[in-house]
Amino acid sequence: MVPEFMAKPMLYFVLGPTLVLYRHILLLLFLRSVQPVVSASTVKYLPGFQGPLPFYLETGYVGVGESENTQLFYYFVKSERNPEKDPLLLWLTGGPGCSAWSGLVYEIGPLNYQVEKYDGSLPTLVLNQYSWTKVSNIIFIDSPVGTGFSYAKTTLAYQMGDFSQVHDLVQFFKKWLINHTQFMPNPVYIAGDSYSGVILPFLVQQISNGIKEGTIPPIDLKGYILGNPVTDPSDGNYVIPFVHGMALISDELYKSLEKSCGGEYKDMDPKNTKCLKVFEAYQKCISGINQGHILEPLCLFASPKPQTERRSLDQYFEGFLYSDSPLPEFGCREYDQLLSYYWANDFLVREALHIQKESIAEWHRCNGEVYNHYKQEVFSSIQYHAKLSAEGYRSLIYSGDHDMVVPYLATEAWIKSLNYSIVDGWRPWIVQGQVAG
Repeated sequence: MVPEFMAKPMLYFVLGPTLVLYRHILLLLFLRSVQPVVSASTVKYLPGFQGPLPFYLETGYVGVGESENTQLFYYFVKSERNPEKDPLLLWLTGGPGCSAWSGLVYEIGPLNYQVEKYDGSLPTLVLNQYSWTKVSNIIFIDSPVGTGFSYAKTTLAYQMGDFSQVHDLVQFFKKWLINHTQFMPNPVYIAGDSYSGVILPFLVQQISNGIKEGTIPPIDLKGYILGNPVTDPSDGNYVIPFVHGMALISDELYKSLEKSCGGEYKDMDPKNTKCLKVFEAYQKCISGINQGHILEPLCLFASPKPQTERRSLDQYFEGFLYSDSPLPEFGCREYDQLLSYYWANDFLVREALHIQKESIAEWHRCNGEVYNHYKQEVFSSIQYHAKLSAEGYRSLIYSGDHDMVVPYLATEAWIKSLNYSIVDGWRPWIVQGQVAG
């Protein structure tokens, strides 16, 4: 049974006006104790979009950390349906180091780029009819610091890892809510994809603890949402079974890998020369495959860094700007993502978004410097999934069935390890009369 509110003190189960009054008293006491510094501006027009925006967009900075030396930038879009009652989502893009703009314009937000060959003019923005903002309020945050338009006033503040990022996000969300008290009664979900699967359950746990302890406003936290999430080091062991199931390698090669490596592909014994030799044959076989989406073409330009064990659905496609490799081919996903680089580095765009002057030199959709210096500290988030579920929080985990970086087999495996009963069995879901998944 899912509790109506995240915190569990018995007083929270009092019904009707008494509960509402109690929540208001808690809120007033909380507001008296905190003086957040939030810089927020309403954006009515965006360069590249024709006419006024048909939705509410706010951008701003929230200062966190010691002396608020870290300034986290965000985009906030109100629900187009009923913002006073619709859910409030905090959206984290993966990487680590990929801008929230990726989530807003390439994934779940109200805008897309019109994909056309770049001619030197500002890329065109169009509406996304499938935006999640049709039914929910969403805060898209550039996190950790150094990502997107978020910046720090000291060099030390750029030293980031899982724990420090979560600490900053808790502060951000608390201060943002205090500056937007009208959204405190709304149902709240924390959402994200990719590498966010590592930190997001830990973040939800910290927010839950903060509500119980009174250090975070008494919000109605319902649960969390994750797409194609990195979760546990064992995720990598499911890549080869996925590749075999998709008929990308032969039965013979798959059996050789199983026999020689014993099903352990993440931490192979360097002394096991037979395993390494067979694995080398496997790598040659899949070298021409787009691992983020195996059905899409692999664009012809040099990747700025090799793939690692960390989830990076948002790869660093701007890397070719600093190399002699050719531009991505028109029609590739990478070409679409290239447009954001030209758009976000235009001075008119920065003025429209109210970006602090000289805060960052050059915007990158994914900042390789953040990735390269980021400290991974939460190696598995399964324990947080189990704890949050036991406390009554709802979770939605969704996977793309053509993602080879974090294959759905890995997601199924850790969910099964929680040993929950199946309430609603495996079934097709239908879109416009056709099976979609």
